[in-house]
Amino acid sequence: PYPSWGSCSLGVFICVQCSGIHRNIPEIGMKVKSLSLSRWEDQEVEFMTENGNKLMKHKYEATVPVYYYRPTHKDCQVLREQWIRAKYERKEFTEEMRKWTYEEGTRDGMLMKRGRDNGQFLSRRFVLSENEGTLKYYIKFDAKEPKAVIKVDSINAAFQPEKIGNPNGLQITYLKDYSTRNIFLYHESGKEIVDWFNSIRAVQLNRLKVAFPVASDTELMPKLTRNFLKEGYMEKTGPRHTEGFKKRWFTLDHRRLMYFKDPLDAFAKGEAFLGHRDQGYSAQPGLPAGTHCNGAWQHGITIVTPERSFLFTCETETEQKDWLKHFNDVINIQMSPQEYSMEAQFRRKY
Repeated sequence: PYPSWGSCSLGVFICVQCSGIHRNIPEIGMKVKSLSLSRWEDQEVEFMTENGNKLMKHKYEATVPVYYYRPTHKDCQVLREQWIRAKYERKEFTEEMRKWTYEEGTRDGMLMKRGRDNGQFLSRRFVLSENEGTLKYYIKFDAKEPKAVIKVDSINAAFQPEKIGNPNGLQITYLKDYSTRNIFLYHESGKEIVDWFNSIRAVQLNRLKVAFPVASDTELMPKLTRNFLKEGYMEKTGPRHTEGFKKRWFTLDHRRLMYFKDPLDAFAKGEAFLGHRDQGYSAQPGLPAGTHCNGAWQHGITIVTPERSFLFTCETETEQKDWLKHFNDVINIQMSPQEYSMEAQFRRKY
């Protein structure tokens, strides 16, 4: 969003969303003013002129770790708030050679986890280990054996406050026996859950640097946690295209299109892999001639893969076009060696 507010204590211009966060930080919040509605003193205008976003970014973002997630205006409140507090309140990125909590190699603490079957959130102990390359969780704090051992390399983590129903809600997605498994978490402290998120990213990057020693940070960063490209409801039919269309929740995580009966299901009911166009993958509007569409949603999509076609319907034409744009964007991207390996795994399973 356009920066329509200014912080007279920092000398930076900010958007209306961030202005509310700035006002809640005692040290800097007293002098947040609207550029069009507030009265500005001459010395305040002069202060803004002498400083500005570029100079303050150089000061307050001098040592941001490469793995630290820099939120945009599209990200949720907790990510934006903790980024602002880390910069201006805690001044985490202004000191050289600072030791960040995200780089300790291990992290051990309690998080609220949603039960797979009953939907209740209960306190569980989580342990992140860079040396082992794992994230473990335990039913009880003093339990000797973990309930699950998750390979950090297979983890995706994305904030999902609306889906989880908590402003600090974090979704952990990983592969278990080539099937997608979801864990839904939150912590009452926004700082704590964002610290966990960035600690996971730090461990992932360090392990990638060992695995790919000549790769640059720019090449490795896309392999860290990422937001889902799109989520939402569509209707789908079965492989033979003779079954009725059923409403499902879909998640597009780069090349993996997963579908669930409910958005908070622990396991995906099924998945589709979206490879490159040259490998025989395509996505187009409409359904094959003769397809019996029994549902209320009439805006069809056909995804063709080397093994089979997937048929979906969307509620509106706008949704159909948006899904198609994302599908084709992915299909037009060349595949990496790791993605060819993932494609082979999908073909063996499905």
